[in-house]
Amino acid sequence: MTEDLLHYIWKFQRFNLDLKTVEGSTFEVISPGTHNFNSGPDFLNAKIKINDTLWAGNVEIHLKSSDWFKHQHNIDMAYDTVIMHVVWENDDQVCDKKGNLIPTIVLENNIEDGLIERYKYFIENKSWIPCENLLHIVNPFIIFSWLESLSIERLQNKTDAIFKKLLLSTNNWEKVFYEMLARNFGFNLNSDTFELLAKSLYIKYLAKHKNNLLQIEALFFGQAGLLNDDFIDEYPNTLKKEYLFLQNKFFLKPIESHLWKFLRIRPGNFPTIRIAQFSSLIYKSSGLFSKIIEAKSLPELLKFFMVDCSEYWETHYVFDVESERKRKNLGSSSINLLLINTIIPFIFAFGSFKKEQKYKDKAIDFLDAINAEQNHIIKHFSKSGIVPENALQSQALIQLYHHYCLKKECLNCSIGDALLKTIN
Repeated sequence: MTEDLLHYIWKFQRFNLDLKTVEGSTFEVISPGTHNFNSGPDFLNAKIKINDTLWAGNVEIHLKSSDWFKHQHNIDMAYDTVIMHVVWENDDQVCDKKGNLIPTIVLENNIEDGLIERYKYFIENKSWIPCENLLHIVNPFIIFSWLESLSIERLQNKTDAIFKKLLLSTNNWEKVFYEMLARNFGFNLNSDTFELLAKSLYIKYLAKHKNNLLQIEALFFGQAGLLNDDFIDEYPNTLKKEYLFLQNKFFLKPIESHLWKFLRIRPGNFPTIRIAQFSSLIYKSSGLFSKIIEAKSLPELLKFFMVDCSEYWETHYVFDVESERKRKNLGSSSINLLLINTIIPFIFAFGSFKKEQKYKDKAIDFLDAINAEQNHIIKHFSKSGIVPENALQSQALIQLYHHYCLKKECLNCSIGDALLKTIN
């Protein structure tokens, strides 16, 4: 038995409803209260009718009643409002500060048959996710209602991360947006390095040269530490010359070039190509943050990211090594990832910050209109029968996997709850 399972049993009233308190009183749970994940009693603002009296207050849950003293609740004022003590085993009497017994119920031998065994199945299961082999028996309505909630939860988590960065930057939205957009241009393997590059190059320096693509490229490639070699081609030599001038002008210190990862990456995703694409985006999209916030449609958003690299990169993936001519524009899947991971979360966060629901609704609509992502998590869920129809649902599945399945938080998952009620 675990306290988490006891919380679940209390929250969903999965015990003998004819149970009486240790003191012999009848009780009826009008409301189990709100599950408290912070410090203090486990459930807040519960309503319980004990005998003929309605009580309002908090509920504390322990494996043993003696844990009340072990956790020093007897000297903590936060527990003065506890109206019921729910325990698995009653091994001690618990009183309030006035010496009155706190009503206690004992759940041992009073819960639904088979519930512990069903819970153990999830906890001890070695499948990819605990319920992998059981998803097919869950009502699709339950699954997709839960995914709807998870999609909002994921957007809220991303909003919280954005707010933390805003707090450190005195609410400089453009700075935080620029740095997070740069990070996601790194597409996983080079995310940290791309963010480091952005932080080494203030956006105000780029604004001073927003009308000159060559200078913007020089700033990015120079700060990336990629202009330190002796080059053959005219283009990188010109970049190097421009960078040396701008480096002295702004007192810039480049990052270390060895931080960039080229191995096991397709040439089209090389850091050099991504930097060139990012440079072109910055050059063509003055005031990008304001524009994306006010964009009214997904096609309007997509237009901002339909950028090509400068001509040199049509025949190169790295400096001085010529390749077959090919356009190096951002592909649709790359653009979608940028929208999903940066643009849409910022629109949602802006709506939360301004307390304007229209921005949050717009962010949700954009996600609903984008194709579902394709990665190992989505492929696994699809094989198990949950096939996302759009990015709103694929983001929900990613949230489900990382925050519930991996942590075996089955008791806090609607799918887990449905299965705990049905499987034998």
